[in-house]
Amino acid sequence: MSDQMLTLSPKKYDKLGPVHCGVPSEGFIAVGGYPHSIDDGEEVAFERVGVKAKRKGDEYIFMPLSS
Repeated sequence: MSDQMLTLSPKKYDKLGPVHCGVPSEGFIAVGGYPHSIDDGEEVAFERVGVKAKRKGDEYIFMPLSS
């Protein structure tokens, strides 16, 4: 996966390389089929799919773990 970044808002979905990322609702994300609740300012690593996500208000930022 190249060094790229994906920024989503609630009810938006996209792909970071081959990995599906989405924000089904406020405070809830799914990365590569793995759901997770996320608080404002929190960062979560999804090691199995090589992606980390962080939340800044209503922006949810997804990036490769190597970033």
